[in-house]
Amino acid sequence: MIRIVKLSIKNEYVDSFKDFFESRKIAIRNFEGCTHLELWQDHTNPTVFYTYSHWDDQLNLDEYRISELFKSTWSVVKPWFEHKAEAFSAHKLLQV
Repeated sequence: MIRIVKLSIKNEYVDSFKDFFESRKIAIRNFEGCTHLELWQDHTNPTVFYTYSHWDDQLNLDEYRISELFKSTWSVVKPWFEHKAEAFSAHKLLQV
């Protein structure tokens, strides 16, 4: 399962967000069921970020979302949001 989360960060917190993600990336990537993790920054709007992750299944993602790791991460970054986060889950059908 592929998970993409769009995060719009207030301009004054962009550097803090990048630093914080850097400090958490290994723990998130090593969470049970997470097999891939990337952080993307929008090409035209540098305050917009996307997390791109692969999960073994929905259950692993759900376990992450109720974990202390997620709660402690979200509690730091949520006040930095300019807009509500948007999340999308998908399965790859084709790669060319």
